Amino acid sequence: MSDLHTVLDDLRAEGDDLDALVATLPEESWTLPTPAAGWTIAHQIGHLLWTDRAALTAVRDPDAFVKTVEAAFGDPLGFVDVGAEEQAGRPSAELLADWRDTRRELGDALAGVPRGTKILWFGPPMSPASMATARLMETWAHGGDVADTLGVTRAPTARLKNIAHLGVRTRDFAYVIRDRTPPTEPFRVVLTSPDGGSWEWGPDDATQSVTGPALDFCLLVTQRVHRDDTALVADGPDAEEWLGLAQAFAGAPGPGRAPTSSTS
Repeated sequence: MSDLHTVLDDLRAEGDDLDALVATLPEESWTLPTPAAGWTIAHQIGHLLWTDRAALTAVRDPDAFVKTVEAAFGDPLGFVDVGAEEQAGRPSAELLADWRDTRRELGDALAGVPRGTKILWFGPPMSPASMATARLMETWAHGGDVADTLGVTRAPTARLKNIAHLGVRTRDFAYVIRDRTPPTEPFRVVLTSPDGGSWEWGPDDATQSVTGPALDFCLLVTQRVHRDDTALVADGPDAEEWLGLAQAFAGAPGPGRAPTSSTS
């Protein structure tokens, strides 16, 4: 996939795009409810701050990060909400400034990680490029919740390829986190990019495949859309099953989003 500095550039650009959405919001708008149940815009930015800070700790002080993991897995379903809630209670200007500083520090720290180093995380340890990709994925996903809340339609960009790549790479993790056995054979994944091109993964002769719009795939693996509301096509029972489980993020499986097709 892309080299570290390219992914970091994409991460900064994604953060800047989200920053532009919230930078001039009045204080009261930060309390608007988003599509994530119980989360306001402040919770969305607070969560990104919390996880960026956790990633920064993982880079700078692995021993301290281990303690964070131990505390998190003492409450595997609630620690994410607790972290977001704590940050959401702060004045918006303070929260925004802290997020800006932390994501900048994280980008600088990741750029300085020696090649070959693995960074601890809540899921499997990751390379600096993979960590940057994971942060890009979260920034894009939570940024989408903010955009939806504000009635803003975001044009998909080539940065989605990073997220799609992560979604493909985490196929087996989505099974393991649910105590299920992953398929033994790789799938062929062919996605249509925002500019009409093709992004491809997996062997040409794979017996099962997933095809469709890259945007839909990225929304699905970040659990921002229900499987039924995508134009993704699965060829094969295992590929279809995967689309019902897919998640590109570490940690426990989320509840996902309810389908809207049946009510439209």
